Amino acid sequence: MTADNETLSCPFDFSEDLDFDPTFASLMRRSSPARIRLPYGDADAWLITGFDAVKQVTTDQRFSRAGIIGRDYPRMTPEPIVSPESINVMDPPQSSRVRHLASQAFTQQQVDRMRPRIVQLADRLLDDMEEQGPPADVVEHLSDKLPRHAVLDLLGIDRGEWTWIQDSVHQLLVIGAENKEGATKAKSDLVGYFAELAGQRRTSPGPDLISAMAAAQEGDEHLDDRELAVMTLTLALSGQDTATCQISNIVYLLLTRPVLLQHLRSRPEALTDALHEMLRCIPFRKGVGIPRVALEDVELDGAHIRAGDFVHVSYLTANRDPERYPDPHVIDLDRQSAPHMTFGWGGHRCIAVPLAMAELEVAIGRLLERFPRIRLAVGPQEVRWDTKTIRRFPLELPVAW
Repeated sequence: MTADNETLSCPFDFSEDLDFDPTFASLMRRSSPARIRLPYGDADAWLITGFDAVKQVTTDQRFSRAGIIGRDYPRMTPEPIVSPESINVMDPPQSSRVRHLASQAFTQQQVDRMRPRIVQLADRLLDDMEEQGPPADVVEHLSDKLPRHAVLDLLGIDRGEWTWIQDSVHQLLVIGAENKEGATKAKSDLVGYFAELAGQRRTSPGPDLISAMAAAQEGDEHLDDRELAVMTLTLALSGQDTATCQISNIVYLLLTRPVLLQHLRSRPEALTDALHEMLRCIPFRKGVGIPRVALEDVELDGAHIRAGDFVHVSYLTANRDPERYPDPHVIDLDRQSAPHMTFGWGGHRCIAVPLAMAELEVAIGRLLERFPRIRLAVGPQEVRWDTKTIRRFPLELPVAW
């Protein structure tokens, strides 16, 4: 039995299938927040797991993302993924202003205009998969390519740049200490590239997302060159990372749980709600993301958090809080809809959720429509899972149809 005031070492390196990390399961059962030690960083952190408590931390301005800048904060990777100038480490009112302007490029109306392009990209990839014939790898043909192609295409980035950008993004996510030098260089290269690109689009706009964000205005307010570059880099990172993993994870769930697949086959109109329920339950990453710093003493869930303490929240555990979701570990496609935290919460919720959902709806919808007899071509136990990065996803998904 661990004392409630003891700091727990949490590597968060569990990578088995899409099973829930037993360390997280244990931390959820505690009566108050735990103090944890992560693989990197020079300090411990509080870990907040419950839905309501996570909601409080992510909306309470006494907890600051900007407070981590310049500090060796507790994290999962040897090199911090986030850059000091990123919107992900801004606090209100600066972050609110940047988010409000940038989000004008991701309204549902804007995304609806983008959808035909996403469908076209998906169908082209599925054409190639069908032409190759079974067995074919869904990861290689669809989930690894569609989000990358979609976000880089919509950003108006030349195809010749796509490969090195994807390789650099992957480098940032590797958890091994030997990767620090490579990750540092990858981040520097990406920041420099997107700063130059944003400057070009400011003076020579086109029909792309960067130009749309550059044109966004509210009165006299607009994104300056630095803010535009940072938003472009953030989109390139998140647009390739989360959606790629989630397409693979959702396909794996559907092909290993016949009840889920049958539900979508019999009720294709329920696709969006079904996707949200699977997104709620899928442990799409390992560990935690970017912490906050307490700006003053705060009492939270029985813990006395002191000014200067690091505070991590877990969206994974919040998504499985039994106080909010009955039978939280069960994927129930008939569950009454309730907002989840897979895309974050509060002032740092992903602004591109409409685009991410469009990619998932197109990818899963078109795959099932075009391959109604799709099935795994190997046993579930033969599927290999990523163990080198902070992500959770199958490396390959061989299928037949």
